[in-house]
Amino acid sequence: MPEQSLVFSVFLIFTGAALLATLALYARQSMLVAYILLGMLLGPFALGLVPDVVLLRDLSHVGIVFLLFLLGLNLHPQDLWRLFRKATLVTLVSSLLFAASGYAVAMAFGYDTAERLVIAATMMFSSTIIGLKLLPSTVLHHQHTGEIIISVLLLQDLIAILVMLTLHGLGGHTDGWQQAAKLALSLPALLAFAFGFSRWVLTRLLARFDTIHEYIFLLAIGWCLGMAELSEAIGLSPEIGAFIAGIAVATHPISRFIAESLRPLRDFFLVVFFFSLGAGFDMGSVQQVLLPALALAAISLLLKPLVFRQLWIYEGEAPALSLEVGVRLAQISEFSLLIAVLAQQTRVIGEQASYLIQLATLLTFIASSYFIVLRYPTPIAASDRLRRD
Repeated sequence: MPEQSLVFSVFLIFTGAALLATLALYARQSMLVAYILLGMLLGPFALGLVPDVVLLRDLSHVGIVFLLFLLGLNLHPQDLWRLFRKATLVTLVSSLLFAASGYAVAMAFGYDTAERLVIAATMMFSSTIIGLKLLPSTVLHHQHTGEIIISVLLLQDLIAILVMLTLHGLGGHTDGWQQAAKLALSLPALLAFAFGFSRWVLTRLLARFDTIHEYIFLLAIGWCLGMAELSEAIGLSPEIGAFIAGIAVATHPISRFIAESLRPLRDFFLVVFFFSLGAGFDMGSVQQVLLPALALAAISLLLKPLVFRQLWIYEGEAPALSLEVGVRLAQISEFSLLIAVLAQQTRVIGEQASYLIQLATLLTFIASSYFIVLRYPTPIAASDRLRRD
């Protein structure tokens, strides 16, 4: 994509997003839905004004990495470890139930065994970007809610990595099984490196140059993206690396300044993410997979809140908070989109099954973000009463 075309694409994305977001706010609707609809309108399958969706997806992934980094900055390591112990049972039980429901829907609509298994796997995960983008971080109640949500999402992240490694193996990549075996060693090694480097290098640099804000800004970005790349290089996801990078410096007093300074950068890339999500969907494939996609979306939006509510009540959380966690995790995940594309590339599933997963995910993104913005406190709520940053 030529440089001028990229500049023109960014112009269209943000000018169009500003216009549609204005209309959405006046109509008390979700701005995230506006970004997705704008992508569908301007993308290659409609007007074609923004043709290079692949480049946009690569850019938008940086927003997810920054999102996880900023969340890590607000979580104390000891609190997170305590929640991980509680979240393990919740995540495993809920994942099995959601997978079983996805398998049943795929079987009812006549998909073959391999496609049923992949569709079942994609139902296990909730969206990191919806769950956390719409979560206030400055209210005490929602800090605890965020800790619960991030513990579930990171455990789901690990399961998703195992699914993708399995797909590599099924697709004839023999090293996929070897990578899966290394996974158990990679995470502890990454944690040890992050906390060691933070203690002996980062904290000293921060203490020495904490008055030079530009340097702190650059150091934070380098640390975040460097850990993301390192994590991906050893077989984990960039999101896990970025989150660990945030936790490693969360106890430092300057972590609050870092979080505030990176927030506009995060929002820039997240707008691109939601635009690329809409732009990448082929509207011509909707008719073939509409009914099963509606069934998967309905199960995700209705079953996930109930299951998470019961499981977190069992773990001792308040009923109202448990239901809110379930509602905020009611989508299918962006990881499911990656799994769908990878499974199609490795010829494990066909094109129609891949479109089914993509449409179901898109439907849950739109419906879930719309409901959360209207019902719960969020940073982009249309109502002043619910707007919390």
